[in-house]
Amino acid sequence: MEALQFNSKTKTVSLIKKSVPSVKEGWVLVKVAYSGVCGTDLHVFEGSFPCSDSPVVMGHEFSGTVTAVGSNVTHLKVGDRVAVDPNSGCDTCDACTGGQPHYCEIGGIYRNLGMMNDGGWAEYCLAPARQVYKLPDNITFEQGALVEPISCVSHGWDMLSPVPVGSHILIIGAGIIGNLWACILHVQGHRKVTVCEPMQDRRKIVENLGFGFQVITPDSLKKLKEKDEKFGFDVVIDCSGNGKAIEDAVWMLKCGGKLAIFGCAAPETRVSVSPYLLYKNEITIFAVKINPFSFPKALGFLESMGARYMDYEKLGVKVFSMKQHKEAFSELKKGLIAKAVFKIGG
Repeated sequence: MEALQFNSKTKTVSLIKKSVPSVKEGWVLVKVAYSGVCGTDLHVFEGSFPCSDSPVVMGHEFSGTVTAVGSNVTHLKVGDRVAVDPNSGCDTCDACTGGQPHYCEIGGIYRNLGMMNDGGWAEYCLAPARQVYKLPDNITFEQGALVEPISCVSHGWDMLSPVPVGSHILIIGAGIIGNLWACILHVQGHRKVTVCEPMQDRRKIVENLGFGFQVITPDSLKKLKEKDEKFGFDVVIDCSGNGKAIEDAVWMLKCGGKLAIFGCAAPETRVSVSPYLLYKNEITIFAVKINPFSFPKALGFLESMGARYMDYEKLGVKVFSMKQHKEAFSELKKGLIAKAVFKIGG
């Protein structure tokens, strides 16, 4: 089979040929249909996010069809259309047994599919059966490739809630995560939403979603605050991982405001905030880490949003073949698209 393999020592991605993995007890073999490129993957390429020391097939956001089922698997069968959760815990540590597997120091991102173990940038992927979910009949393979990022947004939504309708909300960053946040806020009834994005092409993508949200540059947003110190937001969702943007977000919050740090920053990134300002305005700051138990919720969001929201063209998602991977990474880095997805099977 063909696969895209990343070598952390040379920081290169290569299209290779390798054997189709054999199914084993408790696992299933998935014929991959669509597999996304996450912003975290770009951080991996740069060496700023954990990844296997050995060459690994990347891709942790994918959909496909079950083609083989290992023994002791009862909830799946050959032919099932599925999406795969790449993350798992060890099931024995305090975090896992306490219902917080995303805190597990053995599992989670430390042994996931697509960074530590072979993932979905391949024609076939072997996955633990308990991490494989059937797609509802009305969800396409294209939409199924978005379940994993939506599951992370769903976790963030659980942490952020309640957010009363009518709240003033700022989304920083209009990559695919910012756009998915915009979709989920809109479907929940929120209309007083501003999206801040420096790249013109990405601002146009948000405008084309047709939500009527204000779309603005960071400089213009700062001028509004400087002109009126009472200008601000009840909620800020940072999807950029940019330290300066996060600092400005604290300044933009009204009294009682919440800041959700969703974007994945480089480990060396630092921010400076005034503890007095946090006290004075009673600000809440929290970060969102992956997707504990939120895959079923993500499927629910997908069903509720459907084609109205999950249209690749409107979201700024562009489809590539694996042979076009260099072009895909380049367009994503330049901000010409919100997301790249590989069409592998179907």
